[in-house]
Amino acid sequence: MRVTGTKGIYEDLGVRQVINAMGSVTLLGGSMLAPKVLAAMEEANESFVDMAELLERSGRAIAEILGAEAALVTSGCFAALVQGTAAIMTGKDMGRIARLPDTAGLKNEFLIQTPTRYQYDRAVSVPGSRMVEVGDQRRTTIEQLEGAIGPRTAGILYPARSEGTEGVLSIPEVVHIAEKRGVAILIDAAAEVYPLERMTWLAGKSGADVVCFGAKYLGSANSTGFMCGRKDMVEAAALNGFIAFETHDNHAFGRGFKVDRQEIVATVVAVREWFAMDHKARFAVQERRIETIARALAGVPDVTTERIWQRQGAWLQLRVSLGGSRSGKTAASVHDALKDGDPSIKVRLEGDQILLAVHNLKDGEDAIVAEALRRALSR
Repeated sequence: MRVTGTKGIYEDLGVRQVINAMGSVTLLGGSMLAPKVLAAMEEANESFVDMAELLERSGRAIAEILGAEAALVTSGCFAALVQGTAAIMTGKDMGRIARLPDTAGLKNEFLIQTPTRYQYDRAVSVPGSRMVEVGDQRRTTIEQLEGAIGPRTAGILYPARSEGTEGVLSIPEVVHIAEKRGVAILIDAAAEVYPLERMTWLAGKSGADVVCFGAKYLGSANSTGFMCGRKDMVEAAALNGFIAFETHDNHAFGRGFKVDRQEIVATVVAVREWFAMDHKARFAVQERRIETIARALAGVPDVTTERIWQRQGAWLQLRVSLGGSRSGKTAASVHDALKDGDPSIKVRLEGDQILLAVHNLKDGEDAIVAEALRRALSR
């Protein structure tokens, strides 16, 4: 439905639309809302509800699907990590909650394996904690992790995407150490949404205290996420959130991490749809789109393509490599040509390679991407 007369809303605002061949990234708005998710948001918009009740019931619904003790919808995975960190440090103590980010006198250190440091571990420092690296860039040992736990250690942050990397301790190894020493485990599982068994293991069987996901990867809004874990931890995270600021008058710093009722409903429906959908059919669509692009590039000099799986096999990607192109083409120049073209096409640039994700393409856009890429590589 048009809301600005004959123009679309983006055209009315003077904002250029792009074809998204990068994936479910924040830079491009995250996700394409699934039809049932969008319909649920429109329905939720028609009525007001008690938000505390909606948060509790929505969390119960998500926890049941994932086999977790409890869950809480948040304003993205980053916010889930922030509130999860706060919950580990404060528990349900209202005085401690009101003090954050002042953590003087609290256990406020979170350990992280040095090889797993990443951009988003910034979330853990937001409520006042301090990151402590363990090991070196090559590896972290069990002995090093055990030795790093001290009187101020509150928890261990584990980015799930790093599991399986050489030199990185596994989640079961870290959980075993943490349980022995009485410290909490906070897992960033933002995009670890497939296979479904991986997702449910992380949420309810891994032994972690708090596990955080990004709901945009399931077809919910870009601004949504959720945490799962121990019931007392999830309840403490909620007390550090935006509704508790109003209902408990506890000055929770999480007041700024507000979620609309429409977004909460969207997240529940997205989780339900993700677990009900035919993922083989989803992959088949991606295979066809990848084949369209790869076929268009066949025979282009010095260009090779490779199909790869992203994030535990949740999405299929096409890697395009430029090996010593005699034309002087570089991956960066091709990336820029696609971005500046008409239509504008956004792809991932990684060194001398281009990565294309196709799961957010609309029907027919795979052919547009294929032709634009072929032209950019052939000129």
